[in-house]
Amino acid sequence: MAAPLSREELERGVAGLLAGLAAPKSVPVAVPVSVTKPAKGITLKVGRETAHRRGKGVTTVFDTPLNEAELAELAGILKQKCGTGGTSKDGRIEIQGDQRERIIAELEKMGYKVKRAGG
Repeated sequence: MAAPLSREELERGVAGLLAGLAAPKSVPVAVPVSVTKPAKGITLKVGRETAHRRGKGVTTVFDTPLNEAELAELAGILKQKCGTGGTSKDGRIEIQGDQRERIIAELEKMGYKVKRAGG
């Protein structure tokens, strides 16, 4: 266990951090994950849901063959292209609002085969 810091050492450390002089000892490095085109015969489905959301609609992308990291990256790209929030959970992507047309266009640009699902 490390010895406790004096008040002066603590203040100097905080001032250094605020001034950008001291960097954290270990900085996590983001490993780039590339979203690849799925195998032939796999189709992403895009739909819209309002259930259990107090009337607020979300656009969903489901039946994806992607793992969690690839799904999170694809969700980030779609959120950025749509300019809205969203999430990826349980093997599906949820984007806030009715963004079906925009999402279908973006996925097709990426080389995915896309099908509308639901209303």
